[in-house]
Amino acid sequence: MIKKIISLTFLIGILNIYLMGQIPVHSFTLSKSGFLLDGKPFQIISGEMHPARIPVEYWRHRIQMAKAMGCNTIAAYVFWNYHETEPGIFDFQTGNHNIAQFIRLVHEEGMFLMLRPGPYVCAEWDFGGLPSYLLSIPDIKVRCMDPRYTEAVERYIKTLALQVKNFQVTKGGPIVMVQVENEYGSYGNDRTYMKWVQEMWKENDIEVPLYTADGAAPFMLEAGSLPDAAIGLTREPIPRILPKQPRLIRMFLHFAANYTPAGLPTGANSGNVRIRQNCLRMLNG
Repeated sequence: MIKKIISLTFLIGILNIYLMGQIPVHSFTLSKSGFLLDGKPFQIISGEMHPARIPVEYWRHRIQMAKAMGCNTIAAYVFWNYHETEPGIFDFQTGNHNIAQFIRLVHEEGMFLMLRPGPYVCAEWDFGGLPSYLLSIPDIKVRCMDPRYTEAVERYIKTLALQVKNFQVTKGGPIVMVQVENEYGSYGNDRTYMKWVQEMWKENDIEVPLYTADGAAPFMLEAGSLPDAAIGLTREPIPRILPKQPRLIRMFLHFAANYTPAGLPTGANSGNVRIRQNCLRMLNG
């Protein structure tokens, strides 16, 4: 009986190794004017989805709905303070906290993923996703090189990277890009901090392209963009103000800042109309 169990365990191990060898891996890179998947032009059509805000039981259905709309990619925020409520105590396993499971579902549905882990994310979430325990530290300064803040950020990035690094497209997973910070140019101008966050992800085995997201104003892009990283614009793009970077990729992110006022027909808001027009123009190329 023991010999049979050992033999079965051995066969399962061999099968797992074989199956792992069959997982397709991809390359995903930036060109001067677009994205390249396995060296070929690739258009990202992304839908935003936040695992912490959607009951885990609905994750797969929401992903399927996004795919049915024509999306090929899911963009997902990770809220730091949702996963680390006390210093050093993380939850990436239970319910809506299980980021790995969300990523698996995205992959199973044949879609790609853009991970947006902050550390600051805004997203109309408490403290922009930063843990409230930071506020117990007298005179702490966040989103800069305050060592008390960077110590916490480093712990978060190292822990999260362990959860997601094997889900990169280069490892056979769905993650094509990872965002550094969020709209930093609207907040500060600590270039050392931004470069440090970028390097932290790289040091923790994130090898897919990184990107930033900022408004299309010169001072925002100067403070919030990074060398060798894609740029996401959260307003109407004005190409002449974009930083002159050799690997610059223009990725335009649009969102409805205003909703349809009560009593008006759906879509009557001029902002929503403009956004639809912008999206159609981008998709038609």
